[in-house]
Amino acid sequence: MAEQRSLTAPVFSQTRAEVGTIELPSAIFTEPLRRALLADVVRMQTAGRRAGTHATKEKGEVRGGGKKPWKQKGTGRARAGSIRSPLWPGGGTIFGPHPRDYGYTIPKQARKAALRSALAQKLREERLTIVDQIELPEAKTKHVAEVLRNLGVDDTALIVISEADAKLERAGRNLPRVKVLRVAGLNVYDLLRYHHLVVTKAALAALNDRVAA
Repeated sequence: MAEQRSLTAPVFSQTRAEVGTIELPSAIFTEPLRRALLADVVRMQTAGRRAGTHATKEKGEVRGGGKKPWKQKGTGRARAGSIRSPLWPGGGTIFGPHPRDYGYTIPKQARKAALRSALAQKLREERLTIVDQIELPEAKTKHVAEVLRNLGVDDTALIVISEADAKLERAGRNLPRVKVLRVAGLNVYDLLRYHHLVVTKAALAALNDRVAA
């Protein structure tokens, strides 16, 4: 069996000056592309986001119809007990939807494998940029846009940081094509939704603890 080569990647400053290299955890970035698993996890995430507030009324919930429309026998018409029967216009709904939670989960190890697969695919497609750190002078959107421009990122971008950064998170909200996430909130849906992935060096170390097998 051939020896597995180590994976390294350049580390840039937020002005795109190369400041060194970093060894990427092979447990994450050698994961093969698992299309079916990625689809399963995205389906799970989107199901959990469904509001589930749509509702219909059954026969007993529709207003009116308390009186029997006509007597049971002798009219020549079919028997009827209420004008709110599901068989009547304006009647109740049979087996209609009611408020519910659509969320479900898949095994934790499967979710981790899907995250590794999405991260490794970013590396293979050269859509991963590692920065030493991102520091903004103030919480303004123009500074986030400038950082991305300096890094050569001109597409949708997901910025992953290791911990809370009020300036960066606040400034990134006004860019519709950019999202700032902490490592704890990293998910497959957002990894696939945003074209480019920008990860700080500290976040990369935290990623290894979170998604390694």
